[in-house]
Amino acid sequence: MAVVVGSCCFSVLTSTVKFRRFATSQRSIGSITPKAINNRSRASSPKRGSSSSSSSAKSNREKEAVPQKIPGRSNDERPYSYADGNSGRGDIKRCQSTSFKSYGTQKKDKKEFLFDMKEQQVEPGNLQDGAFLNAVVKVYCTHTAPDYSLPWQKQRQFTSTGSAFMIGDGKLLTNAHCVEYHTQVKVKRRGDDTKYVAKVLARGVDCDIALLSVESKEFWEGAESLNLGHLPCLQDAVTVVGYPLGGDTISVTKGVVSRIEVTSYAHGSSDLLGIQIDAAINPGNSGGPAFNDQGECIGVAFQVYRSEEAENIGYVIPTTVVSHFLEDYERNGKYTGFPCLGVLLQKLENPALRACLRVQSNEGVLVRRVEPTSDANNVLKEGDVIVSFDDVRVGCEGTVPFRSNERIAFRYLISQKFAGDVAELGIIRAGKFMKVQAVLNPRVHLVPYHIDGDQPSYLIIAGLVDYRVETTGKGTLFIGKVQRGTDCDLITGLSK
Repeated sequence: MAVVVGSCCFSVLTSTVKFRRFATSQRSIGSITPKAINNRSRASSPKRGSSSSSSSAKSNREKEAVPQKIPGRSNDERPYSYADGNSGRGDIKRCQSTSFKSYGTQKKDKKEFLFDMKEQQVEPGNLQDGAFLNAVVKVYCTHTAPDYSLPWQKQRQFTSTGSAFMIGDGKLLTNAHCVEYHTQVKVKRRGDDTKYVAKVLARGVDCDIALLSVESKEFWEGAESLNLGHLPCLQDAVTVVGYPLGGDTISVTKGVVSRIEVTSYAHGSSDLLGIQIDAAINPGNSGGPAFNDQGECIGVAFQVYRSEEAENIGYVIPTTVVSHFLEDYERNGKYTGFPCLGVLLQKLENPALRACLRVQSNEGVLVRRVEPTSDANNVLKEGDVIVSFDDVRVGCEGTVPFRSNERIAFRYLISQKFAGDVAELGIIRAGKFMKVQAVLNPRVHLVPYHIDGDQPSYLIIAGLVDYRVETTGKGTLFIGKVQRGTDCDLITGLSK
């Protein structure tokens, strides 16, 4: 079973150490160059009668001084990757590549520089003209996470950087993991040296999106917000903009759309629609926008897939999820979350299983378990077969039609709903077809994955440390955790 490891991409401020090593390498290389020049100058003043031999030796040494071209690598290539986490190795590679280009190729540098300047003269309306890049800002966040082992104190503060972009009405969008357990959030525009304090209005843990606001009017002077585009198609060009590791200024990487499907979101342990791209996404790109060729924002960069058997797999939150988050915030004044059906489903690809359940057609998914805290517990039972959702037929693999000639996981239809919406389910129960109404609400975890940025609540009584897990209509469930040095056993109880 493949395990997807989502890497939350925000960069800890450690670039100073990396650049210090890089500068040291450059100084060591620069100290060798004068020595070679001095040897060449001493060789250029031979004794009389040996001019021919000295000139031939001089030409041989000059040929040896010119570096040979590495097969399969261009002169402009600068390998500098942090994707595998080997920052030291990436620094050495970049030092070697940079010194290789500057040593022995002084004459070519001027021509290459002129050629690069000519390429930068783009036509108006192109992405490189800066109109879209100016809407991307850098996020500076100070985090203070709770200490679950010592609940009376917090962990040591640490800082991180990420990316965000303007969406209008004095608001910014970024990733939720960029501002998790935040104590202070500041943002800085491109080309500005002033950091402005930002306020976190809402955090969507399940969709990994956070909404920020900046009250300073000076920050919004001359600012242009980005327009949210439509869901792209496969092989569409995509450009990721942000402030990743490797520098302080803005960074742009390009690629194509590789896949669009329901993806596992690592931060919130949820399954929502995601866009897979092959453009480089590094720590610090989190919260940055992804553009199409028309300059429209098609999503938010948020995670990558780390594996020795795969490479260039990054993920973008599509605009459909972003729009759902914003509309939810506008409806309720806060973020309530994506709803769920609250059932455990099983595919019905086995014809014998379908015959046992009296399912005539090659469709439907089996309800294996119904969560007792969900609203579907009142209308669904174990053994039911869901064959339609709002009159959309569900296949035996648990997929539904998506655009043209595509299919997507059945959970996609549920994620399009809002909390409190009613869905009409077509089910087969004991061989009979019927339709039921189910209310969709966000899932209630007895042991939540996140506490939404709040500090955990504890109740300390003698040798017991009780902490609240979940409050339901029947009461508040407490789980007792025994401190060391006591003779008490682990207890659980229901407090009414």
